Amino acid sequence: MSEVRIAAELRNEFGKGAARKIRRGNKVPAVLYGHGTETKHLTLPGHELLLALRTPNVLIRLEGEGVDEIALPKGVQRDPIKGFLEHVDLLLVKRGEKVTVEIPVTVTGDTIGSAIVEQQLVTISVETEATHIPTGVEVDVDGKDAGFVVHASDLNLPSGTTLAGDPEALVLQVIGAPTAELPEGAEGAEGDSAAE
Repeated sequence: MSEVRIAAELRNEFGKGAARKIRRGNKVPAVLYGHGTETKHLTLPGHELLLALRTPNVLIRLEGEGVDEIALPKGVQRDPIKGFLEHVDLLLVKRGEKVTVEIPVTVTGDTIGSAIVEQQLVTISVETEATHIPTGVEVDVDGKDAGFVVHASDLNLPSGTTLAGDPEALVLQVIGAPTAELPEGAEGAEGDSAAE
């Protein structure tokens, strides 16, 4: 799990006007909370934060005057039209602490013949140590044929990571390729309903 260092400044001006002023300076207002500590209002550099947030479940090391913490992004607000960051909520985490996060499920390999993969879940909820969040989990479908099914409990999770969701949740299944042939009589029925 990557940890990104970002310079943070404590801020004491609040409200829409103060937030707009921060954004005009290519910075992002943020809030750091968790562990029953007092909420800290921060200003973070916009470009560095945007780059860091491209990594799912990135750990952010906040460093600056009066700030030296590790946090996980919990809420990100973007401008709906221009896409720039408007505000970020950060959850304070400690080394060794367990957190629940969503990690991506990636499919690798090729199925047999014309069988296709029907993926139901693209992410899975897991509990893991805050400073060792896995980047994802892979499911190998190489050489699998129609009828192959993977449930959440079947996933090979990294060491120290446990499933947080429903173990019976269907992650993916391999199915036969759909055929182009229509059942006998289906074409006529379809034509009748179009005429109505």
